Amino acid sequence: MVAAWDPYVDDPARSPDMTISDLALMLDAPVYALLGKKPAQHVYHVAVRNHPEDPVLTDAQWAEVAREMMHAAGIAAHGDDQGCRWVAIRHADDHIHIVATKARQDGRQPELRQDIVKMHAAARRFEADFGLRRLTHGDKTARRWPKTGEKEKAERRGLPEPVRETLQHTVREAAAAATSDADFFARLSACGVRVKQRIAPDGKVTGYSVALPGDRDGGQVPVWFPGARLAPDLSLPRVRERWQGPVSVPVVAAAEMWREAERRVRAAADQLGAGGLSEGAGDVAALGDLIVVAAVSSPRLVREQMRQAAYEFERAARAPGDRALEGQARGLYRESSRLISQSAAAAGRSSDAVAALGFLLALVTAIEASRRWHQAQEHRAQAQASGRAGRLLREAVEVTAGASAAREHRPRPKRAAARFGGARRTPAAAGERPMAGVVQQALPVHASAVLADVAWPALRSRLAAVERAGEDPVEVLAAVAARRDLASAQSVAEVLSWRLDGWQRQRGAVAASGKSLTAAAGDSGRSGASRTAGAPAATRRPPGGQQRPGPKRAR
Repeated sequence: MVAAWDPYVDDPARSPDMTISDLALMLDAPVYALLGKKPAQHVYHVAVRNHPEDPVLTDAQWAEVAREMMHAAGIAAHGDDQGCRWVAIRHADDHIHIVATKARQDGRQPELRQDIVKMHAAARRFEADFGLRRLTHGDKTARRWPKTGEKEKAERRGLPEPVRETLQHTVREAAAAATSDADFFARLSACGVRVKQRIAPDGKVTGYSVALPGDRDGGQVPVWFPGARLAPDLSLPRVRERWQGPVSVPVVAAAEMWREAERRVRAAADQLGAGGLSEGAGDVAALGDLIVVAAVSSPRLVREQMRQAAYEFERAARAPGDRALEGQARGLYRESSRLISQSAAAAGRSSDAVAALGFLLALVTAIEASRRWHQAQEHRAQAQASGRAGRLLREAVEVTAGASAAREHRPRPKRAAARFGGARRTPAAAGERPMAGVVQQALPVHASAVLADVAWPALRSRLAAVERAGEDPVEVLAAVAARRDLASAQSVAEVLSWRLDGWQRQRGAVAASGKSLTAAAGDSGRSGASRTAGAPAATRRPPGGQQRPGPKRAR
């Protein structure tokens, strides 16, 4: 026990004259002394925890934290000897638990309004005083996280994620690409989501709720989620802001879609936040919708990274305060979203990863501009979300660069055998060839930095996989390294690992398509046109070695 409402209360862990039962009776004494109705749940409990990387606080520091938290919550104000009784218990180096009784010693009830918000504000002061990890104050822009019961329900049903998160993704994708109320609700229905509109007496739609088919409560009633309960920017008024104002974009071919979008995104990155705080909030919101639309229409090679980037940037797209619907950057982002959505729908969402490389680079620039704007406004949570999304976008860029190198690479011809019938050289087994020598031979300038990088083991595994596939790792590594400049990379080994990942994905896709073409040619040859005349067809025998009689031919 590091602190209590009375400094002279003995600690049960250190004093033989005090037991835990005695301490519990002392804490509950004001509840038993109440003359009126006693509260049904009179125990107040809060845990205060530091990050594992924070410095370890002393017992005196934790006692100061506990007293300040009880003062901020309204349990026991400083100098109030009639406040609630409480104790603070330290269970480990990084946290304490505070337990209080929700009954003052003068018989009144404590005022606990906004207790969590006030304790958060006190925690921010201690982070600065004690040199702890700086967290962000609650700005009411975070998404609604699934509850424990929702997670357990998803596990019982074998779902990959709770229903709340699935509905969040579905509604956000529909809202980002919609152009009207009817289009928005039609997209939700097309995704297989149940939609219930809230209609006012005058016939206007004032809200909506969504449910996943098959998701029911204990009474077999569908579980409905209002849009505002999924995320703050998914309420119907906020969703309608996305298509307020005309957005006209030209209809272009699928091959030119990414170039047109790239041009607009690069122009918008220079204008993000230039019109003030409200316009900057609208700009980042439109950028978030653009990333969502691009993730849905992105090439399969980088679709997973794009979806993760859209998920991470979701918090960065919601800036505290109001957001303006005007602004040059917002208009350019909306035009890019509409352009990608229309062109991808016309092309059947078949996009080329190499053609999208320039757009991905422009998107990285736009996310970096949003991160700098959030930092200037001291939006720490949003700036961190932008940084995580930018890292995933950079990974998608390098994977695309590796795939582009694999597509354009032409391997050098193998040296023929010295004499007819000579033994063919077998490739070295995985791990037998020293990959450090491969790096030194392919990248003599960056070899020392790569071998000392923490990402070197991952790169070594990629190189071993390339060798197992029958390709020369020196030649492949030199090819992906020459694709884009490495001077600006923070981790050259990590960048090369991403590019080799794209190389292997492209090679695997080509090999899979080749197998499918071969299988199709074999199926088409069953008519006998390609079979040599008079040659008997090969007959498969069952594992027993004897041929089974076929079905009798009907007359």
